[in-house]
Amino acid sequence: MPLALVQVVAVAYLIGSIPFSFLVARAFGIEDVRKVGSGNVGATNVLRSAGRVAGVLAFLLDAGKGAAAAALAGRLAPGEAALPAAAALAAVAGHMFPVWLRFAGGKGVATGLGAFAPLAPKAAVAAVAAFVVVAAATRYVSLGSVAGAATLGIVALVCGPPPLAGAAAFTAALVVWRHRSNLRRILRGTEGKIRSWRS
Repeated sequence: MPLALVQVVAVAYLIGSIPFSFLVARAFGIEDVRKVGSGNVGATNVLRSAGRVAGVLAFLLDAGKGAAAAALAGRLAPGEAALPAAAALAAVAGHMFPVWLRFAGGKGVATGLGAFAPLAPKAAVAAVAAFVVVAAATRYVSLGSVAGAATLGIVALVCGPPPLAGAAAFTAALVVWRHRSNLRRILRGTEGKIRSWRS
């Protein structure tokens, strides 16, 4: 089992490391998304720099790689919570610290949602709801992301088995930590806001 765990975590990390947001932005004419907008390798920065279609595609691919990593682990260990939970966390870590981009990746929101949606659907739905409510009320995508991550961790802790709850809580902490610069900008009043949900 320890060897299987190491192997699955390694594969999940590599899946998570695929820099879809970077690649999508390049396909839509942005040579290096790290040098435009917020500099983040994530769907929100792709949307702002390369357009709505690119942003949606980046989000779906980033979420998909998280779901793929969790599904792979689930197939290898059906009925077991620990291996898929570890794979989900590894995929998020891969997105945040991708080997292909010298460990400078995104903030893990889409990948985390994709990874935990099949493992903890109630927590994922609650996270999406929290994101929508907070982002709509404040017009800060980053604050909505932090609220969604925190909600995912809390609901998983209440409803999930211990391995899954622990992985979701740790993922939530990582996502919040990756947003620390956004939170500082919010406090200073310099964080960019959503101009319109339809723009």
